[in-house]
Amino acid sequence: MSAAPLPGSAVVPGKLYLVPAPLDFGCDLQTQLQDSLPLGTLQVAARLNHWICENAKSTRAYLKRVDELVPLLLPVQALQLQELPREVHKKGDHQGNFDARPLLAPALAGHDMGLVSEAGMPAVADPGSSVVRAAHDLGLTVVPLVGPVSLLLALAASGLNGQQFAFVGYLPQDAAERTQRIRELESLALKTGQTQLFIETPYRNAAMLQALLQTLQHNTRLAICSGLTLATAHCNSHTVKQWRQQSAALEKHTPAVFALGR
Repeated sequence: MSAAPLPGSAVVPGKLYLVPAPLDFGCDLQTQLQDSLPLGTLQVAARLNHWICENAKSTRAYLKRVDELVPLLLPVQALQLQELPREVHKKGDHQGNFDARPLLAPALAGHDMGLVSEAGMPAVADPGSSVVRAAHDLGLTVVPLVGPVSLLLALAASGLNGQQFAFVGYLPQDAAERTQRIRELESLALKTGQTQLFIETPYRNAAMLQALLQTLQHNTRLAICSGLTLATAHCNSHTVKQWRQQSAALEKHTPAVFALGR
């Protein structure tokens, strides 16, 4: 925990630790945490009693898995978990529209805290940036821990330009708008060499793949990666022409990262 203050001195604020979670979304319990999360990260997670999370139930399940490797300081039931509001999940919290400072009251009282998302690194393609920003505004130390980040893993495995890239989040759901956006991203990638990364809700993976293959030029390279660091991991990178020549299909329940470029 945080260092204890000297008698008569002010409380020493706690730190905010950004704790990565495995990319199995708690579904693949055969996957060993130590295969994707280093011991140092697990040790920090095990000693934290105060958490900010997306979902308390899945966070407790994650911490039970941590406890099997590194004993928690307190029983899971005794941990203090605060959930981010549902509207933060839907609309995101990167534009300053949510005041996360009240969530950090335990840190101001001297307790180290953990921020965790459902999978991967919190605040990267996931909620949490408002909490990190609030921590900085309050003068708290922010410490990112080592663990899986799906976007960077996918980029590294894609064979596309890793020196210049952009993550553009989700593409429009409307078919016409999505097609237009795909063409814009392809034009930018082909003109500048900048790899374009985006994600999609698993149940719309098939529609996204179909739209990409119908819209992109045949020499554009498309990479699709999912489940990286898991036993079910796959990452395929081909030209669109090659994709069209095979029976490509994506699982509806598996989150995927898409990347296109030259």
